[in-house]
Amino acid sequence: MTLQIIHAQECAPQPWRNGGGQTRELLVWPPGGDWQLRISRADIAADGPFSAFPGVQRWFAVLQGAGVELALPVPHTLRAGDAPLEFDGASAPDCRLLDGPTRDLNLMARQGQGLMQTVIAGQPWHSLLAMRGLYSTGAGTWSDGARQVQISAHTLLWDETPGSAPWTFTPDTCTEPTDDAPAYWLGFTPHTPEGATP
Repeated sequence: MTLQIIHAQECAPQPWRNGGGQTRELLVWPPGGDWQLRISRADIAADGPFSAFPGVQRWFAVLQGAGVELALPVPHTLRAGDAPLEFDGASAPDCRLLDGPTRDLNLMARQGQGLMQTVIAGQPWHSLLAMRGLYSTGAGTWSDGARQVQISAHTLLWDETPGSAPWTFTPDTCTEPTDDAPAYWLGFTPHTPEGATP
């Protein structure tokens, strides 16, 4: 399968029922049915609780803004550039904005193994997950050794072809992602006969 390039600005925003923000759904798998993987970008404009997703494992990272505090059993404060936080989707924590609106990246996985991990620019990323991706808030160059793709800011690159070749990402304007332009590796392996979790 060829690489998918998904630009966040081309995904229609979906307003939240509570009026506290909006979500742009970047990718769901499998498409057209009950999803096992959902990747989205959210703009949080006001304090409020997250929606509950029982049976779903969530990863959350702040892309832009001052950050948030999540009222989990152990409260967590996250700011742009911090490592993604993994938590149980059933917990539906209250979210408090630290200083104004934030833009955030979410990965939700069920019936499978998911991953979100901070990119270290230019350093190889090894993963045996069946599907892999990259989301970057800044422009740069992605490569798997055989292919090289220039991506623009706020773009998801996604590959559903299993492979073990290491990936790299090099931002255009700096030697490594900063708090102003973080990037994240994403991955997923479904629990199915065709793709059992290793």
